[in-house]
Amino acid sequence: MINLTENASKKIKEMIASEDNDKLFLRLGVRPGGCSGFSYGMGFDDEEQEGDVLFEAHGVKLVVNKDDIRFLDGVNIDFKESMMGGGFTIDNPNAVASCGCGSSFRTKEEAGTPSDC
Repeated sequence: MINLTENASKKIKEMIASEDNDKLFLRLGVRPGGCSGFSYGMGFDDEEQEGDVLFEAHGVKLVVNKDDIRFLDGVNIDFKESMMGGGFTIDNPNAVASCGCGSSFRTKEEAGTPSDC
C-alpha cells in the first residue's frame, strides 16, 4: 500500500487542475541511479499500462508498475511547505540507506546502480 497525506493529495489535485486534463493521475516509480542506487520518479500520466497497480488516496489516483511495488510498498508521500518553498517528501520503510537530498535510496536486498548525484 502507498499512502498520500492530505497535504500531498491537495497539492496533486491543484497541479492536475492546472493541467486542464481530468484524465491525469500520479505515476510513481523507481529507476536505477542516484548516489544511493535507486531514484524515485514521480509525474503525471493519462494512460495506464499493463501491469500497473492502482491506489487511491483522498481522491487522488496513483499508479505504480507492478515491478516497482517491492520498492514502494508502505511508502508515505507528503507535501511540506517551508520558507524556501515547498516540495514532496517520500518516507520509504524499505530503504536502508538514502542520500542527503532524499531522492535516492537502496534496500536491504538490492543496492541498485549508484551514480553521481
